[in-house]
Amino acid sequence: MKKRVVLAYSGGLDTSVAVAYLSHEFDMEVIAVAVDVGQNDDFESMRQRAIDSGAVEAVVVDYKNEYSDKYLTRALKSNALYENRYPLVSSLSRPAIVKVLVEQAEKFNATGIAHGCTGKGNDQVRFEVSIRALAPHFEIYAPTRDWNMTREESIDYAQSKGVTVPITKDKLYSIDENIWGRAIECGILEDPWNRPPDDIWSMTRVTQNEPTETVISFESGVPVALDDKKMSFLQIISELNSLVGSYGFGRIDMVENRRVGIKSRETYEAPGALALIQAHRDLEGVTLERNLAHEKITIEPKIAELIYDGLWFSPLMEAYGQFIDSSQKYVTGDVRIQLAPYSCSINGRKSPYSLYDYNLATYDATDSFNHSDAEGFVKLWGLGISTWAQKQKGV
Repeated sequence: MKKRVVLAYSGGLDTSVAVAYLSHEFDMEVIAVAVDVGQNDDFESMRQRAIDSGAVEAVVVDYKNEYSDKYLTRALKSNALYENRYPLVSSLSRPAIVKVLVEQAEKFNATGIAHGCTGKGNDQVRFEVSIRALAPHFEIYAPTRDWNMTREESIDYAQSKGVTVPITKDKLYSIDENIWGRAIECGILEDPWNRPPDDIWSMTRVTQNEPTETVISFESGVPVALDDKKMSFLQIISELNSLVGSYGFGRIDMVENRRVGIKSRETYEAPGALALIQAHRDLEGVTLERNLAHEKITIEPKIAELIYDGLWFSPLMEAYGQFIDSSQKYVTGDVRIQLAPYSCSINGRKSPYSLYDYNLATYDATDSFNHSDAEGFVKLWGLGISTWAQKQKGV
């Protein structure tokens, strides 16, 4: 009896070849599962491509709302930026995709789960660790890692098996996309000195030149409205991708440190994600108490690393999640952002729970701060330094 395996299917070069490879070389029944997390793909064509490549079944699962509400909200509340720059576009979608793969593998009585990740990429870690966290009884297959073909050889293999793939030897970009943004790599981009070609960008092309403002409303750290219009989180991300992207804001060109120990030049565009993180962080500035704010800042990069390293389903991530949710209780209010070509900035914020007290902060006649209290405070605050200076420094 043939082994049945569920394959994480993106419709690109590696996963299309993986269908043919598992079918022809290992005589497996392949069920291709495409998970819709907001990528702008023709899923019907993708499903047909999987069947044409040799899959016995091809399934598309719409997971956009779950992805937004269960994964992206946690990332936003955490202001998650890997190496303080990358909003984890691909990293965040992997545990969501794995959740669906496990469900489909159980539904189809499969014995294993396969992915199309390479041997030196981060995604192999994210897929396999997440699978073992949720369903350790499934076998894991990584055909792309095992066959050791170059991208050119993969294209040749696809052609030899009659597999049509949306890539050519002249344009070898690898693109991963979801509602949180796009990741573009390979080809000319592999040289970090090369300027990114203009044709790699699709979400961040300048079509608006007149500056404008928009207001993002939050409730407990989650966006709930744009310009007083109530929307789902998914709708807000989509709207901001379009609006902020039309001003050319949201591009990232960086050399990042992969989990496997190599440096990789990566380009991303995430206009909505970067605008939301910027606005959320600003709102926290007026709603989080000082010590809470400082402690949260220390764990935000740790959360980003856990996500990047494929440890979404881990005890530490769960514990951090409880802290983050607790910290967001009063992160409610409005943030006004100003957009201009290649720019997104904050120019106003307000909250019913704001800790900003005008009468304490002002220097005009309404000042309610007791200045006479400051002298004793300053002396006590600096008492240790003063004692050190007198006894050890020799003052």
